[in-house]
Amino acid sequence: MDARAAVLAIDAGNSKTDVAIVAHDGRVLAVARGGAFRPDRLGATQAVAGLAPLVEKARAGAGIGAAGPVARHVAACLANADLPVEHEALESAILAQAWGGSIEVFNDTFALLRAGLDDRRGVAVVCGAGINCAGLLPDATTARLAGGGHVSGDWGGGGNLWQEAMWWAARAVDGRGPRTALSDALPRHAGLRTMDELIAAVHLGVLSESECMELTPVLFAVAAAGDDVAGGLVRRQAEEVVALAVAAMRRLGAVGEPMPVVLGGGVLTAGHPQLMDEIERLLADAAPLAVPRVVRTPPVVGAALLGLDRVGAEADVRDRLRESFATLGEAPGP
Repeated sequence: MDARAAVLAIDAGNSKTDVAIVAHDGRVLAVARGGAFRPDRLGATQAVAGLAPLVEKARAGAGIGAAGPVARHVAACLANADLPVEHEALESAILAQAWGGSIEVFNDTFALLRAGLDDRRGVAVVCGAGINCAGLLPDATTARLAGGGHVSGDWGGGGNLWQEAMWWAARAVDGRGPRTALSDALPRHAGLRTMDELIAAVHLGVLSESECMELTPVLFAVAAAGDDVAGGLVRRQAEEVVALAVAAMRRLGAVGEPMPVVLGGGVLTAGHPQLMDEIERLLADAAPLAVPRVVRTPPVVGAALLGLDRVGAEADVRDRLRESFATLGEAPGP
């Protein structure tokens, strides 16, 4: 193990994965980026094995020898580490890789939470491909929701919003629902003429998952142009974000206290004015002392900070870590 390497930080999400090797003083020695992390589809062992090429790329970039552990500690913030059985399976799979002397596995929501906090007190809502929430108090009390998608009461995120937009657009065309400009805008964005063509392209797998996700920004554009149906979906997404944040604060017993609410993920960092204005309005009504904060810092920074916390690094490494990411040419973006 290279004596410089304190933490191997992993932020593995539904759309991308970032890996960083970080020194004790907060300097980033190397980074690597890869694709989606889907243990829900592949199983924990295969999904974690898929991280190995990224870890080896970062190892080589940091000049660490090919044999032995990569770092003193592994801090892995992983999508789909929701249920205890999932957490245990992922922890076992990472332990088997022998990347560090110790490991700690978190749900990926905690990477955003730590990246956006100056101290260990706050709530984070991630709204990217999916939606999830976590809260934390200085005494290490945490608040979590199941994060299992529709079956656990979740609604929203980019992967859900494009489907909702198509649902309303299809019903507008066949007469089951109100008219909406989505019926023209969605197929046009996909280079098609009609909703029937778009439905067929999605149903038959002609459009890839990433191409389908590209329909989500169309929803926000149509809403911004004044469409009632699209606007209703944007309002509902705002309601869901606030409902998650307030539920986490209730679990922490902190609804009536000052509390930072960290907002991240592609849907929230895109800066859609209607969505963000509605979130601020609803949050002010439900928890007047809550302070929303959009965080565009790469969540892998939060994973690295969690690792540095664990190895007892000095408190001022946060700034050094941010500076190191800012100056590193390969630094992954939000």
